[in-house]
Amino acid sequence: MKKNNREMYLSFCVVVLSAVFMRLIPHIPNISPIGALALFSGTFVPSFGGFIMPIAAMFLSDVFLGFHRTIPFVYGSFLLIAGIGYFLRKKTSPLKIMLGTLLGSLLFFIITNFGVWITSSMYERNINGLLRCYYMGLPFFRNTIFGDFLYTAFFFIGYKILRLLFVLMLPARRKTARHVGNTV
Repeated sequence: MKKNNREMYLSFCVVVLSAVFMRLIPHIPNISPIGALALFSGTFVPSFGGFIMPIAAMFLSDVFLGFHRTIPFVYGSFLLIAGIGYFLRKKTSPLKIMLGTLLGSLLFFIITNFGVWITSSMYERNINGLLRCYYMGLPFFRNTIFGDFLYTAFFFIGYKILRLLFVLMLPARRKTARHVGNTV
C-alpha cells in the first residue's frame, strides 16, 4: 500500500473514531458531528468514502448506544447530506457550505421526524399527527442547526488550516528529503 493511501486511510479512521467518541460522550441532544461529517466527507473524501464515513461513525456508535426503528431514516438522511457535499466538490465557497449545512439540517429534520411518525405510536396516523410530530421536533431542529454549523465550521476551517500548514511545511520537507538523499 502506498504511503499516501496509508495516510488517507489513517486519517479516515481518526476522523470516524473521533466522531464516534463525540457521539458517545454526554452532549445536548442533536448537537452531534455526524451531519457535518457527512457534508465534509461528501465534499472532500474521494470516491464513495465520503458516503461511508458518516455511516461508519453512526454504526460504530450505535453499537454502543443501541439500534432503533428510525435508523433507515437517520442513515438515509446522512447519505443525502453526503450527496449535498458531493455536489459542492467542484466549487466550494463559504456561502455554498452554509447553504449546504442548512439544507442538510432541514433534510435531517424532515426525514427523521417522518421516520418517528411512521415507526412509533407516539402520534396519530393522520396529517394532524404528522404535523404534531414536526412541531414537537422543533427544539431538536434548533439543536441540529446549531450543531451542524458548529461542527461544519470545525471540519471545513480545520481542513483549510491543516492544508495551509502542510503547504507551508512542504518546502522544508523537500529540503530535508534532498539532504537525507544526498547523504546515503
